[in-house]
Amino acid sequence: MTLSVQFYTLIAMIGMGSYFGAALDTYNRFLKRSKRKSWIVFANDFLFWVAQGLLIFYVLFLVNEGELRFYLFLALLCGFSAYQALLKGLFNKFLESMIHFIVATSNFIAKSFQTLIFHPIKWVIASIFFLLVSLGKGIYALFGLLVKMIQSVLGMAIRPFGWILKGIWSYSPQFVTKNVEKFYKKLTGFLYRFKNVIKSIVAKWRNKSD
Repeated sequence: MTLSVQFYTLIAMIGMGSYFGAALDTYNRFLKRSKRKSWIVFANDFLFWVAQGLLIFYVLFLVNEGELRFYLFLALLCGFSAYQALLKGLFNKFLESMIHFIVATSNFIAKSFQTLIFHPIKWVIASIFFLLVSLGKGIYALFGLLVKMIQSVLGMAIRPFGWILKGIWSYSPQFVTKNVEKFYKKLTGFLYRFKNVIKSIVAKWRNKSD
């Protein structure tokens, strides 16, 4: 490697050491080890270390095509130590500020969505539903009133015919009334037997289906 490449590699590894310190603090801030199960912590730690190792090697590959030197590990340690001594406090304050800002912004957006979009839409839907229900009840009541009016009108119109038929029936010859009564009884008996046959067929069909 040339001196310029070695210098760039050294600077890159110092920067990656500082980055690793910031990434480790961020990871620990969001992991909350005391509230997690041990196997979850182990899996997350393993993935974190693998990801950081791959990222550091990728940067090293970009700078000097992946050539490892002992001083590069010292550069990583130097960058990590510099972060711990100089930047850790500032970064943690910045991280907490960003977390609070993002949480506050998310809460503001959620409340704004509920106030400006969700609740108005909910109120409109509830109002439309109430109007439809009220309209349906009104139409049903009007239809019932109309049916009663038609029934009363038809009753008044048919009543004279009933009187006329009663008069004709009372003055009809006895053999006519007897024949009509016999026919009515036969028709009633036939309908009763027909209903029983239908019931028996339906019962047999249900038993077969079960």
